[in-house]
Amino acid sequence: MRQVVLDTETTGLEVGKGHRLVEIGCLELVERRLSGRQFHRYLDPQRPMDPGATEVTGLTDEFLAGKPLFADIADEFIDFIRDAELIIHNAAFDVGFIDAEFARLGRDLPPLREIARVTDSLQMARERYPGQRNSLDALCKRLGVNNAHRTLHGALLDAELLAEVYLMMTAGQGALAFDSEVAASRQTRSAAITIQRPQHLRVLRANADERAAHEQRLAALRAAGRCLWPEVERTQQAEVEVA
Repeated sequence: MRQVVLDTETTGLEVGKGHRLVEIGCLELVERRLSGRQFHRYLDPQRPMDPGATEVTGLTDEFLAGKPLFADIADEFIDFIRDAELIIHNAAFDVGFIDAEFARLGRDLPPLREIARVTDSLQMARERYPGQRNSLDALCKRLGVNNAHRTLHGALLDAELLAEVYLMMTAGQGALAFDSEVAASRQTRSAAITIQRPQHLRVLRANADERAAHEQRLAALRAAGRCLWPEVERTQQAEVEVA
C-alpha cells in the first residue's frame, strides 16, 4: 500500500480570488512506513503574498521570486502522487488549489481525485473526536506528537507532523496486526523449520528508559482510543484478587 502525505502553502485563503500555490510538500509511506522519498518545491506564484500568509508561513515575495512555476514541476508532481492514497488535512482546501493550478495549465488534466485517492485526515479526526478541536496542532498535542519546532507553517514540516498524527490515529488498522497473506506465508515456511528450543531461557528485563518509552507509547495509543492494555491489566488484577 502506497500513501502520500501532502500539504501546501498558498498566497492567501481563497482560491476563487486567484490565490496561488507557493509550496508543496509530500512524504511517501509504503506499508505505513516512511520510505524516505519526498517531493518538496517552492513556487513562484506570479502574484503578491497576502500579509497574513507571509505572517503564517514566513515566505516573502522576494524569496519566491525566481522559483519554478507550477507548470515547471507539474509533471514531476503528478508522477509522484499518481495512484497513491493522498493523506491531506482539510483536503478540500489543498485539492481546490491544486485543481486550479491544473486548470491554468490548459492541458485538459483530470482533477486531482482522478489521479489519486484522497483521504481527509480532518474528517477522520472529527469522526473520532467529535466536538473537540481537530487542527493539526490540536491533534499533535492530543496524540503526543512533538511539534515544538513548528513556529511557522511549512508544507514539508506540516506533512511530517501529519504523517505522525495519521499513523497514530490509525494505529490498529494494520500497525499492530499481520497482513493475512504475510501471516499465511510465514506459517507455511515455519512448517519446514525444526525449532531448537534452548534448555535454559535467559530473561531480559526492561530498563528504566525502555519502561518509560513503553508508557509513552501506551499513553499515545490511549489518546487515540486504540489501547486495551489497561483493561487487560485491570482484568488480570481482579482475577488475582478474587482468587
